[in-house]
Order: sequence, then C-alpha cells, then structure tokens
Amino acid sequence: MDHKALAMEMRGLREQVTGITDTAVAAADGLLIAADTADTIDPEGLAAIAAAGLGIARRTTEATGRGALRRTVAYGSHGCAAFYAVGDTALMVVLGDEGIDLDRLHQETQPTLQRIGTILTAPDPAESDLTEPVPTEPDLTEPDPTESAPTATELSATEGV
Repeated sequence: MDHKALAMEMRGLREQVTGITDTAVAAADGLLIAADTADTIDPEGLAAIAAAGLGIARRTTEATGRGALRRTVAYGSHGCAAFYAVGDTALMVVLGDEGIDLDRLHQETQPTLQRIGTILTAPDPAESDLTEPVPTEPDLTEPDPTESAPTATELSATEGV
C-alpha cells in the first residue's frame, strides 16, 4: 500500500475544507492504516472508535432497510467527527472544529474516498520490485543420452584453432 499517497489525500482534503483538524484511515476492524492527526489525538484509539461507530451505523442501515451506509456524523460541543465507509473493508474518519462546513466536507470527501479506495486496493509499489524474474540456476542436469558426444577426431580438430 502506498502510504505516501494516502497521506497526500488526507492532507489534500484538509486543505480543501476549512475546519478539518484531523483525519485517519483505518481497516474496518479498527486497525490504523494512516493518520494525519494532532499530537493530542491517539490515532490508534481514533481508528478503533471510528470502526466501532461505523460498524453500529452500518448494521443500523442494514437492519432498517436503508441501504449501504455512506457516512455518519457525531456532533459535540466543540466540533464533529464524520465517519465514512471506504468500501466494505476500510473507513475514513474526519474530525472538524465548530466552524466546519459539513456540506462542503461531504461534497469534497466523495472523490477523496474513491481515490483512497483505489490506493488501498492497488498493489504495493514496494512489492512490485519483488516480482522481478528470479535468475535461474545453471542447468546441472545430465546430458541427453540421445545426443552424441563429440568424437576424439572432432575434439582434436578444434584444439588447433
């Protein structure tokens, strides 16, 4: 996975939407994949909580026939946390201050989520080096008995060359 590309996407979203304070991408099971958070935020804890919250919201939409979950937002007295599904296997959480424009956030997040989904499913560029052809060992098998070995006359004829 290209962690640099993930970081660029999270940073780009923060630059596009005023009020974003922190972002993180995690697996659906809550394991942190990448984070762009302040020192006061525990990114692993944020990832775990986001996965739990998104999981409950996903189950709620499924149980009530509301279709596939796209996002859920938790509002607090000092801002909000928006949780977005990235396919079925990952999520992105965005923390915002009191002044965040959620309509703009939701609009700007859609293409970002698509790109993050592509990054998460793309082959790891570091692993592509491992797919180079492996040099083969020299052939140490016995000669084919149907092939004739050079005769003494043939060998002596090549010695003088």
